[in-house]
Amino acid sequence: MQLSPSGPIKVLVIHGPNLNLLGMREPDVYGSVTFYELNELIVQEGKRIGCEVRIEQSNHEGVLIDQIHDARDWADAIVINAGAYTHTSIAIADALRAVRLPTIEVHLSNVHSREAYRHVSYLAAVVTGQISGFGPHSYLLAVNAAKRLVDEGRF
Repeated sequence: MQLSPSGPIKVLVIHGPNLNLLGMREPDVYGSVTFYELNELIVQEGKRIGCEVRIEQSNHEGVLIDQIHDARDWADAIVINAGAYTHTSIAIADALRAVRLPTIEVHLSNVHSREAYRHVSYLAAVVTGQISGFGPHSYLLAVNAAKRLVDEGRF
């Protein structure tokens, strides 16, 4: 298990707006796994690969930005599903750029097979990589990718 200077690799997972409604919100698009079930899967995957995972969620852009800023003092990497803010928020992109942590953008659905406005990500230019379309597994893949980036010092 790779350790950061203060112990296991620490990954902050950020869920944006409406993700707290998973399991009941458009299950044909986002699946039937609830928000709490998804978080448990993420935490268990983190434990399996030797990462400490902290999970945050907000429906408010400024709160998401504060969570990103707070990651400077705690996290080695960020996994973020900014929800609809992915397609609208220069402020979130600027916050990610400012903290300079390896960051994986994640989406449950394949955003490129959906509405045209979802094809644009303001985060894409500042994140290390993107994973989308694998349902809850998108997050698990992202946590693994974040750990690998830190392990390899590539960011």
